[in-house]
Amino acid sequence: MGSRCPIILLLGDPRPEAFIDFQAWDPRRVGDKVAFITGGGSGIGFRIAEIFMRHGCHTIIASRNLSRVSMAAEKLANATSQRCLPLSMDVRSPTAVMAAVDQALEEFGKIDILINCAAGNFLCPASALSFNAFKTVVDIDTIGTFNVSRVVYEKFFRDHGGVIVNITATLSFRGQVLQVHAGTAKAAVDAMTRHLAVEWGPQNIRVNSLVPGPISGTEGFRRLGKVLREPRAPIKASRPW
Repeated sequence: MGSRCPIILLLGDPRPEAFIDFQAWDPRRVGDKVAFITGGGSGIGFRIAEIFMRHGCHTIIASRNLSRVSMAAEKLANATSQRCLPLSMDVRSPTAVMAAVDQALEEFGKIDILINCAAGNFLCPASALSFNAFKTVVDIDTIGTFNVSRVVYEKFFRDHGGVIVNITATLSFRGQVLQVHAGTAKAAVDAMTRHLAVEWGPQNIRVNSLVPGPISGTEGFRRLGKVLREPRAPIKASRPW
């Protein structure tokens, strides 16, 4: 694999011409592979699915909202001529995860790549954050990442190897207002990634994380956009002097 320019994603634009690919890798590396992508119905997960499928990879995209993920799967299949299986799955429920992974294996016979992209986030000061709201974000981001990784490992990767990519965030790198819940959850995912990489590496399972910054056109950016555009304002407002 030579040194190439990276892929550029124009998120939020579903047109085929919005996909710009500078051949970051040899397409044959994912041809005929099967990728299981949580949170694949929109945003980053959707575009990861599109990239893989345009390079010959079949995908499973899973989300709690079956209607939304089904429409996304239809768009992806029509645009790429590859198979895309939509599944309803709550990453917080091990039972739901096991059922979804079983269905994926029944359909494709294997899973080569797992992308943990399901996440929850919103803006809230720590003083106003309810106990349940904090727990919900940790349950989706952290517990959900472990649940899916653990089930895919048990049902396929342990005996066949595979690749896991956890989508995290820059929120855990430094303190930021209104994001204690998401920053904490993503910091745990970063730690989990390192531990699983060491533990499962000898079994031919590669575990890595991808840490994107703010990306326009995603649901997360729409929710956090004002703060992202004016990141210093809440910091200045919180100063006691």
